[in-house]
Amino acid sequence: MSGTGPSGGSAVTLAQITSADWSLMLDRTAGGAPGSGIGQVVQSLADVGQCIAIILGTMPGEDPWRPTFGCDLTQFIDRPLPAAMPAIVAAVATAIETWEPRVKVLKVTAVAGGAAAPATLTVSVTWQIDLGTNAPPSGTIGALSPQTTVVTL
Repeated sequence: MSGTGPSGGSAVTLAQITSADWSLMLDRTAGGAPGSGIGQVVQSLADVGQCIAIILGTMPGEDPWRPTFGCDLTQFIDRPLPAAMPAIVAAVATAIETWEPRVKVLKVTAVAGGAAAPATLTVSVTWQIDLGTNAPPSGTIGALSPQTTVVTL
């Protein structure tokens, strides 16, 4: 579920949450005006994608209860791009593997901002739900398909 409640616009009630994996929607995930995520939830794969975005947008030390949580991409500021990009990709993959055990990272790409937004970094993570040693259930739709989360910092 993304952006609106099951009825098309009102807040979601607890009875309407159908997934074991869910969390409150962040405004930056909602993609609308400030406050558009209030009262909404993300479930299933959208929840996992939002969690990946949270990992990438959090600096270690920002969460006082988990001081090592996050991904320190600021260490690459002012480094030459050819040297920084492989290190950024490695840092992103390591942070996601550390903090999001539900997924297997398939691919990470990082692109520095262009002329319109030169001070930005766009990170794209392609991931798949990690079922571990369990055989995929028959009829599983979407869970085994690669998903992509894009975060612009």
